[in-house]
Parts: sequence; C-alpha cells; structure tokens
Amino acid sequence: MVARTPCCEEHTLKADPFAQLTLLDVQRVDAALDQLAHRSRALPEQAALAALAERRTDVAARHGQAQTEVDDLGREQRKADADVEQVKARRQRNRERIDAGLVGDPKQLQAMQHEVESLDRRISDLEDEELAVMERLEDEQNRLEALAGELAKIEADSALQLRTRDDAASAISGHETELRAERELLVADLPADLLKLYDRLREQLGGIGAGALHQGRCEGCRLDVGAADLARMATAPSDEVLRCEQCNRILVRTPESGI
Repeated sequence: MVARTPCCEEHTLKADPFAQLTLLDVQRVDAALDQLAHRSRALPEQAALAALAERRTDVAARHGQAQTEVDDLGREQRKADADVEQVKARRQRNRERIDAGLVGDPKQLQAMQHEVESLDRRISDLEDEELAVMERLEDEQNRLEALAGELAKIEADSALQLRTRDDAASAISGHETELRAERELLVADLPADLLKLYDRLREQLGGIGAGALHQGRCEGCRLDVGAADLARMATAPSDEVLRCEQCNRILVRTPESGI
C-alpha cells in the first residue's frame, strides 16, 4: 500500500463530477503520450541502425587493413618486377657481347657464360617470388573488393533504416501533436487544484494519477476496494474527489462503479 500524504486540502478537494470524468480522458491521453514516447525511444529501426553502425566500424577496420596490405603488396610487386627486369637486362647485355664475339679471352668468356647461367637461375627464382606476390596481391584485392561491397551494402541498409526510422518518428510526432492539442482542450476547464493534484500523482505513481472506480475496483492499481471504503464512497457527495486507499490515486466514479 502506498502511504497517503496527510493534507487537508486533498481530503476536502471538491470538483464537479463532469470535471472528474474529464480527468479520465486526460489520463487516457497522457497514457497514450507515454506510450508514444516509449515507442519513440524504442524504435526497432534505431536498434538496427546501432547494429549497422557497429558492423560498419568492424568492416571499415578490416577494409582499411586490406587496403594497407594491397598497397604494400603492390609496392612489393613493383619492386619484384624491377628486380626481374634489372637481372634480365644484365643477362641480355652478356648474351649480346658473347654473340657478337666481343669477349676474346677464353677464361673471361667462360666466366661470362657461367654468369648468364646464374642469371637464368636468378631470373627464375625472382619470377617465382614475383608470381607468389601477384597471387597474394590478387587474393587481397578480392578481399578488399568484397569488403568494399559489404560496406556499400551496410550504407544502403543504413539509409533504408534511417528513412524508415524518420518516417516512423514523423508519424509518432504527428500523433503526439494531435494528442497534446486534445489534452489542452481537456484541461482548459479543469479546476487548477484538481489538475495540480493529478499531475503530481502522475509524476509520483508511474504516469497514472487517476483511475476509474469500476465494479468496485480501482483501475489505477487494479486492486479491489474494501467493502467499508465502497460504502463510504457510495454516500460521499458527487463533487467529492475520492482517493484510492490502496494506491492513493484519484478515484473517479462512473456509472459502472458498482456503488
């Protein structure tokens, strides 16, 4: 049970029965506004956008790593190409000298022929290394392309979720505007002390400041009102603002109150 705050003004508060019934409409509108606020905070598109942002961060990091690897391998391939071309150029010069008969010394000729053979083997080794680099580069380029495609897909999904979220938020905002306008009309003629009490109770009691007395039950806390309290309420003046002894909320009598 929620302890009631002793206040003579609350115990003796009076309000026209129609004003009390209007308070139930105000509570209905306020509950709808609270639901809309919750929906606005918990839009599934917002959660999807957060998940996509987290995924984008991960994929972007891997894309950056792949780009660095492609750049490094590109430089490595260009160096391997240059090394092969340099050795081939030396071998070509030696062959041209040998073929042109420019090396007359037999020992020098033999040494040059051995060097050509060594250069052949060196070129073969360098070309193998170059091929290995090219294969690694191709793999990394494929990975980079796949990651770029994944990033593009994330961006497209994010744009779609953003549009959907904005549409949903706009619809909620429009509904909120309508409800706030309705609330303004409802509270315009309510007694200030009744509205002040209702607003304070709503703030204290989880958004519900008033409930109907329906078939002997408080619709604010969903608990049955005791027989003695019901008997007292049955004889209370129609303009007396009743309070639930269980939850302390304003209790509004209706034709379905059961008293």
